[in-house]
Amino acid sequence: MKRSTLAAALAAATVMAVAPAAQAQQKLKVGLMLPYSGTYAALGTAIENGFKLYVAEQGGKIGGREIEYFKVDDESEPAKATDNVGKLIKRDNVDVIVGTVHSGVAMAMAKAAKDSGTLLIIPNAGAVAVTGPMCAENIFRSSFSNWQPGYAMGEVAAKKGMKKAVTITWKYAAGDESVGGFKEAFEKGGGQVVKELSLPFPNVEFQPLLTEIASIRPDVVYTFFAGGGAVKFVKDYAAAGLKKTIPLYGAGFITDGTLEAQGADADGLLTTLHYGDGLDNPKDKAFRAAYEKAYKVAPDVYAVQGYDAAQMLAIGLNATHGDVAKKAEFAKAVTAARIDSPRGAFTIGASHNPVQDMYLRQVIGKENKVIGIAAKALADPGAGCRM
Repeated sequence: MKRSTLAAALAAATVMAVAPAAQAQQKLKVGLMLPYSGTYAALGTAIENGFKLYVAEQGGKIGGREIEYFKVDDESEPAKATDNVGKLIKRDNVDVIVGTVHSGVAMAMAKAAKDSGTLLIIPNAGAVAVTGPMCAENIFRSSFSNWQPGYAMGEVAAKKGMKKAVTITWKYAAGDESVGGFKEAFEKGGGQVVKELSLPFPNVEFQPLLTEIASIRPDVVYTFFAGGGAVKFVKDYAAAGLKKTIPLYGAGFITDGTLEAQGADADGLLTTLHYGDGLDNPKDKAFRAAYEKAYKVAPDVYAVQGYDAAQMLAIGLNATHGDVAKKAEFAKAVTAARIDSPRGAFTIGASHNPVQDMYLRQVIGKENKVIGIAAKALADPGAGCRM
């Protein structure tokens, strides 16, 4: 009896010792649920490129495990999001999901991740609820909350002495929350948002709203648009003659990845974001050189967010020796880390959203030049988060 008990104990110990090694040998299944078509297609490609660049720098492995990718085009369509994320969770049995851009799609992804316990890292969508009431031990964001750039720009506008503002955006979560952040800071600083204009996503028929802005004659217009919609809005704003008379401020997505198409119509625009051109830090210089070499194009904020999503994944999996099931250990490692990002070092707050500098940027030529810091180490309030 004693011999058999000892043998069983030795066998169990052997299995436990071998398990981590076996885990490390299995490929890590990474599901990329990003927009590969439509308005946000270029953004999805940049995120994927950034993610894969970091993986390549680590010799093709994260947490000691080689990567196997599974891709789903989310089409920036919230109505299809539950089915699409289900393909990755149920059909492909992925270990981690990386996505997405559209806040409405991200909300469905977060619910599925929370219900299934699947690790989710969001490399763009800033839906406040994801790191607010929907927060979870296994959900992280490598980008921003929609509130952050908006709040930072609200402070900028108020400090410049502007008193009357109009906001304009698509009527969806990202737009509403960005405008909400701007309004909160602007009115706290003594200004007033006199009109909140919106149109359905991805509608780009801006002319009636531009006519209304002209009739109101505010001191400033704050906007949130991205991708193809941002290109058209900036060009239409200039064509309507408003650029010469009413300053246009925005969350940085209005000019990020869009300057080539916007041309001279974007010159001089002020935006706030957690990344920009001309950051004087070694990490960004190395990142930009490596990205341009790999993809023959300059990186943007979306590429940075993809890169940092992979970096956060590596921090967590290095702490758990590649075991995605150790959620508490993963979360502890990520929230304790000081992440050396091209945007500048940042940390992850209690609700798993970045605590980071918001830069004030100005379009100069074909660059979003950083001209100052709009808000230092700005943390999203994480309202409603209970973990």
